[in-house]
Amino acid sequence: MTTQTRHVDHELVEAAAHVARTRCRSDNHTMAAAARAQDGRIITAVNAYHFTGGPCAELVLLGTAAAQGAYELDTLVSVGDNDRGVVPPCGRCRQVLLDYFPALQVIVGADGRLRTVSITDMLPEGYVWADHQLDTEETEPLSTS
Repeated sequence: MTTQTRHVDHELVEAAAHVARTRCRSDNHTMAAAARAQDGRIITAVNAYHFTGGPCAELVLLGTAAAQGAYELDTLVSVGDNDRGVVPPCGRCRQVLLDYFPALQVIVGADGRLRTVSITDMLPEGYVWADHQLDTEETEPLSTS
């Protein structure tokens, strides 16, 4: 595994931190996420905690981005409420992010030591769903005779 550190998008970190400070005011919403779309927009979201295992902020962000027409995300960061700072995505979110955006960059690390890494570096030797799908253009239809 080769981890390459890239530029940290501090505006993105501040956007997520702002949402965590101003919108995460109960046990139902404890995490915020922000992503930079390929067109430069910043999309934000919060988690929806529920005892049945409600979605993480990163997953809510994917739906929010799609609803806003942002189908390509470049960089993502998650921030916890109560000034917990940057929190890395959980394993489930890492897998979903890898499947949706295999070139995604994720900001991780503690304050003062933030760094940007590839989602593939966060899930080494991971299962890539797209790699295991049949390419419908290359497969020939089954013969009915």
